[in-house]
Amino acid sequence: MSGGTPVPYWRLSAFYLFYFASLGALVPYWGLYLRGEGYSAAQIGELLAVLMATKIVAPNIWGWLADHSGRRMGIIRMGSLLALLAFAGVYWAESYTSLLLVMLLFSFFWNATLPQFEAVTLEVLGKDEHRYSAIRLWGSVGFIVAVLLLGALLEQYGSGLLPFLLSGLLLAIWLVSLGIRAGDHAHETVAHQSLGQVLRQPAVLALFGVCFLLQASHGPYYAFYTLYMEDHGYGRSTIGMLWALGVIAEILVFMVMHRWLPRYGARRLLLAALLLTSVRWLIMGTSVEVFGLMLFAQSLHAASFGLYHAVAIHLVHGFFRGRLQGRGQALYSSLSFGAGGAAGALYSGYVWQQGGALQAYLIAAALSLAAAWLGWRYVREPAPAAT
Repeated sequence: MSGGTPVPYWRLSAFYLFYFASLGALVPYWGLYLRGEGYSAAQIGELLAVLMATKIVAPNIWGWLADHSGRRMGIIRMGSLLALLAFAGVYWAESYTSLLLVMLLFSFFWNATLPQFEAVTLEVLGKDEHRYSAIRLWGSVGFIVAVLLLGALLEQYGSGLLPFLLSGLLLAIWLVSLGIRAGDHAHETVAHQSLGQVLRQPAVLALFGVCFLLQASHGPYYAFYTLYMEDHGYGRSTIGMLWALGVIAEILVFMVMHRWLPRYGARRLLLAALLLTSVRWLIMGTSVEVFGLMLFAQSLHAASFGLYHAVAIHLVHGFFRGRLQGRGQALYSSLSFGAGGAAGALYSGYVWQQGGALQAYLIAAALSLAAAWLGWRYVREPAPAAT
């Protein structure tokens, strides 16, 4: 960090570790838990869409509060605690409607914390922001550990164990947040531009459009991959290992991004990620019976998430400077993982129920190709910050 202040590497990394471990429990296995509770494919898609949809609103509300109060870590701690308390409602939810309300409340708080923590991490790194991936990769480690352990545990003890494991991970997130003191600054650097001025830039609008389309293309994967593979004869432990393979590939990308970004540039890396994502969805939709191709498709998670996300974080941080950092990261989260993720969960649920997996993955490939065209046509890198 500039100024000689040491970076609290392990404390920052621990937050990512437990946060993405909770994601590694929710994304691969929540649909499995819901099917075990008797919900249909359309209902599963709707319940998962709620998790994504709250990212449209929640990060922006909390981002505005953090940018104006300067108490970013305080807001992260509060959001983590409220997410833990809200999730406890799962134990008493006995109907689709009550579970929908519980997931709505839980995800409103849970989804608010990560964008603000991204801003904290980048703020702490200062001029070394290209080293963000070295901290963020511990989130990928947490995801891997979760999917591997839970795959084996749920195969042995059943999916009813999942809510208890998730509660433990949410508790760990809150406890870790209590030990992080960075990010609470009442007087941050003032941005040279207003939020409206930044958002009116064509490159920024195109970037958010790319992020929306790319995340929407992940709908069949995030909502139904575990069920898809299980229906084709793969065991839960094998499925967990396939999830882990994807994240291992993601980690390898994070480990080299500090070299790739200066060498190749963010725009080229973004376009490569989008095109490889289309290849991934085509393989997954057409070759599920071929285990070797499924291994290759999972390795492409290095592009569809690892490469894409590292570049997107870099570009958003470059466009949204000073006191706009929190809202910039919130907009990225809400428009991509929120709006894009919700749209992906919804269309994949309905298409999966009516037309099947192949049709859903063909739509996913088309969406990522559209993102590649939009990125090629309009996305440009931000001008360097004034010194």
